[in-house]
Amino acid sequence: MKKVLAAALALCMSLSLCACGGNTTQQPSNGGTSNAGGSANTSTPAPANNGPKKELKWASVHPETQTITQMMFRAIEEINENAEGIHVTAYPNGTLGGSSDVVEAVQEGMVEIITEGPAQFGAWIPKAAQVEAPFLWKDVDHMVKALNGDYRDNLNQLFDSINVRILGSLYYGTRQLTTNKPVQTLDDLKGMKIRVPQTDLYVKMVESWGAAATPMNINELYMALQSGTVDAQDIPLTTFETNKFYEVGNYIIITNHIICPNMIFMNEGVWESLSEHDQQVVQTAIDNAIAWQNQEIINAEKTLAEDLKQYGVEIYTPDETIREATIPSIKPLIEDWDLIQSMA
Repeated sequence: MKKVLAAALALCMSLSLCACGGNTTQQPSNGGTSNAGGSANTSTPAPANNGPKKELKWASVHPETQTITQMMFRAIEEINENAEGIHVTAYPNGTLGGSSDVVEAVQEGMVEIITEGPAQFGAWIPKAAQVEAPFLWKDVDHMVKALNGDYRDNLNQLFDSINVRILGSLYYGTRQLTTNKPVQTLDDLKGMKIRVPQTDLYVKMVESWGAAATPMNINELYMALQSGTVDAQDIPLTTFETNKFYEVGNYIIITNHIICPNMIFMNEGVWESLSEHDQQVVQTAIDNAIAWQNQEIINAEKTLAEDLKQYGVEIYTPDETIREATIPSIKPLIEDWDLIQSMA
């Protein structure tokens, strides 16, 4: 895995050098950055600095068209406009590897910044996986408040042991099921092959439904659905639309089973090496981009299920048997369940 990542990094860096110093930052889809989501935060322009800037890599497995990648582009644009000693380049779409690759790379400093689901760090920080537990969060505000407040501080104390810092938590979307047949009760899920992210918590959730969990990276998913390797997936509807999964799955099942966070992680050693000015620039840019991301997803989800009917999908709302099977299986695994519930 490390050899593959090192080869990818070497190729990307050589291509960057071939650009002869050109601007390698991806641009937001609207062509510019504003105070996202109404945020009042602004970055301080960088002092004059004619010396070379340290190049930082920001990796993500998400495709360029997805809102979460546009969020990354916005943050990078703001950072590069205002930082005095760093320049950040985006590597979306799994360019530097899958989720397991980049979470290891950010710990080792091979990649400086990543956007990922916190559950991907569960092997090193078990409590990180807790925040993606099904039916844990009461609403989006509950999640955003806790994961950008006291609970993030708690997690960062744990992440310090692996040389990683959480810079911000964002709303990725509420996960639903999309399937190749109608699902109205728990019994309809039994025996189905359901794609999940590569984390134990999601596997246990699907097993509580009597289904077979199939972990895989999102960039492998379209072909897996098309070929019948999997029968279903759990995914936010914004991601379902962006990746055109409606072409290979005709049924949306409104389970609302996970109010799902993603986080922006940075190698702690790299963070500590930044000047105070650049730390402020990075944090402000990320806060602004997250505010934009959260509002974009909230707005999109208001009408998206109905909008997707234009592609021929059918919408089903199942009974409570899925929820009733999930919570007793998952809650005992979540040490901080009651603490997190109290933060609403």
